[in-house]
Amino acid sequence: ILLMIIGNGLIANLFKENDRENLVFFASGVSNSLETDKSAFLREENLIRKTIKENPNKIFIYFSTCSIYDSSKNGSSYVNHKLKMEQIVEELANQFLILRVSNAVGKGGNPNLLMNYLVNAFHQEKEITVHTLATRNLIDADDIKNITLKFINENSFNKIINVAYLENFSTKEILEILEKHFNKTAKTYLVKSGQSYLISIPEAEAYFAENKLTEKKEYLLRIIKRYY
Repeated sequence: ILLMIIGNGLIANLFKENDRENLVFFASGVSNSLETDKSAFLREENLIRKTIKENPNKIFIYFSTCSIYDSSKNGSSYVNHKLKMEQIVEELANQFLILRVSNAVGKGGNPNLLMNYLVNAFHQEKEITVHTLATRNLIDADDIKNITLKFINENSFNKIINVAYLENFSTKEILEILEKHFNKTAKTYLVKSGQSYLISIPEAEAYFAENKLTEKKEYLLRIIKRYY
């Protein structure tokens, strides 16, 4: 079987063992929400068009972003681009599944990802600027994988689904749990600013209950123990 996983980041690597000949996992392209480089956006668009055209009979699984719901990013090049990519997938793919994912936490991944950044700052004893009004939705990369496979196995296609945890975490909560785990105190600088937005997950909610992952602080501690 030809492995049809497009991308080599955190999300793409999750599906290395779940290849099926009727699927394309598309987890490549622009991942930095501050990106403004038009050529980076165009590269992803061209690759999506080409991949769908070359695999007309395959189910196209596209990983998008929950940043779409962040009012502070409204109208940003990144959000506009992701919405446009979703539209292209809906128009061109015969069967598709678009997954809007929140902040994935897993092995490796980009050092700028929130948890990687915080853990590195912790170890290097760097001062961490805490936006006290900001919250982030963190989800174990493994849960993204399991939820995705669940929808695929249920043949739940031609829709857009939010894949995120039940609740958001404030930066303060994240740091408290990190402090507990590493048994040391973070150097912080508090700034009264930041954005918070809620993500509705009607399709994914049951998964967390079924797997007894509803206790928020335990959930995050489990992720930290697992990857850091």
